[in-house]
Amino acid sequence: MNDERKKTSDSSDDRYQRVWAVVEGIPAGCVLNYGEVARLAGYPGKARMVGMALGRAPRGRNLPWHRVVNAQGRISFPEASSRYRTQRRLLEAEGVEFEDGAIDLDRFSPGQALDRLLWGPH
Repeated sequence: MNDERKKTSDSSDDRYQRVWAVVEGIPAGCVLNYGEVARLAGYPGKARMVGMALGRAPRGRNLPWHRVVNAQGRISFPEASSRYRTQRRLLEAEGVEFEDGAIDLDRFSPGQALDRLLWGPH
């Protein structure tokens, strides 16, 4: 591998590590959108990179990938796909609610997690 290609690979690994760390920090029952994950990882405007990072995560990492949705609060996989059904099932098992196929991003944000713990669902 030449030095330039190795440098690119190393920088991708560093970026992906930062994305994975943010995703690992999303509490159960909460969601963030791809753009928020990118911003929190230090890469504002790089929402697509978040999707790539999640797709390249090592299987043994056990990332809660299902807690990342699109900016409209929707699952990005096609509704008829098994990945969509898996993501929705995992989110609903954590108490995340869907209304017309979307999640209220404000209500299920990590910032609201403490309120839900203290006061219960709204």
